Amino acid sequence: MSSTPENPRPKEPAPGTTRIVAGESGKPKRKRTLEFSLAAGLVLLIGAGAAVASSVSRNNEAAAAPAAADANPAAELRLGYFGNITHAPALVGVSKGLIAKDLGGTKLSTQVFNAGPAAIEALNAGAIDATYIGPNPAINSYVKSAGESVSIIAGAASGGAQLVVKPGINSAADLKGKTLASPQLGGTQDVALRAWLGKQGYKTSTDGSGDVAINPSENAQTLKLFQDGKLDGAWLPEPWASRLVLQAGAKVLVDEKDLWDKGEFITTVLIVNKKFAAEHPATVKALLKGHVESVDWLNAAPAAEKASVLNAALKESAGATLPADVIDRSLKNIVFTVDPLAGTYKKLLQDGVDAGTTKQADITGIFDLTALNAVTGKKTSAQGLGKD
Repeated sequence: MSSTPENPRPKEPAPGTTRIVAGESGKPKRKRTLEFSLAAGLVLLIGAGAAVASSVSRNNEAAAAPAAADANPAAELRLGYFGNITHAPALVGVSKGLIAKDLGGTKLSTQVFNAGPAAIEALNAGAIDATYIGPNPAINSYVKSAGESVSIIAGAASGGAQLVVKPGINSAADLKGKTLASPQLGGTQDVALRAWLGKQGYKTSTDGSGDVAINPSENAQTLKLFQDGKLDGAWLPEPWASRLVLQAGAKVLVDEKDLWDKGEFITTVLIVNKKFAAEHPATVKALLKGHVESVDWLNAAPAAEKASVLNAALKESAGATLPADVIDRSLKNIVFTVDPLAGTYKKLLQDGVDAGTTKQADITGIFDLTALNAVTGKKTSAQGLGKD
């Protein structure tokens, strides 16, 4: 999969997405000797001067290279995200104008996706430049492109994913023969579901067969199918897990935080196309500045104001607002953080391998947190898997 395709930008959004356009004689001999010495000294001096000038020139060129790059912001930044509460930093950053403000003269265009694989496809096809996304599609793209496609440049959200099921299902043993859903094949929740079922002794297949059938579906469709009795459960991000619980009578069988050390697992990260980042580092830094401001706002805003802003953003991006209890329950399950929790990625990769959605590979280099650390003034570690 090429990360730097030459295809022109699509005129229309990909299916399932929404386009939003928010630098001689003794004496004479001694004289000639002196002249020679002076000449030699002059040559050496000129040579040394040239060397110094060359060195200064090279140093100036090296110093000017980033400055030249920094002076070349992109004309437009095309940003992807989902209409999910786990993507609240994007929802807030776009709706409150925080990202657009920090981008300055760079135009911000946005595109809304249902799940990660579709967003990765758009990023690798050149339809978008950066996107909020779950970690597994980012890992898969990095592996498939041998490290050439994307860089993870920040975290966005931790937590906020659950396996919710019909009330009559009380344990993993009750899932044999049942049909479950995930947002999209190869997405972060899809990988989590398949990996967890494998640990319970169940066999699954990407074609939907196996001991437990997995039916990847758009989140809104999953809610309707569950309400209609056509699904037995689903592994979903917020607010969809809360919607099935509060609006469709589902119950939580697995809260993903219980499967991770200290209950910390990354749900959403911010990634960028590597070619775009190399060409427009100032734009990437500006994006990160807006992103950090959005996360800070989410962690400081009063609950009522937070719910109001998120609902307005959801109405614009997803077409509908959410009941107060759904937003409240969703937010209680999520921690907004710019730390991508790099220490969890080897497990995330292994889960993808176990799920059959990616292959074993070296993911050293997947992170570039240098711009994030420059913006925050703090050290967020890549845990040996990239630059920080």
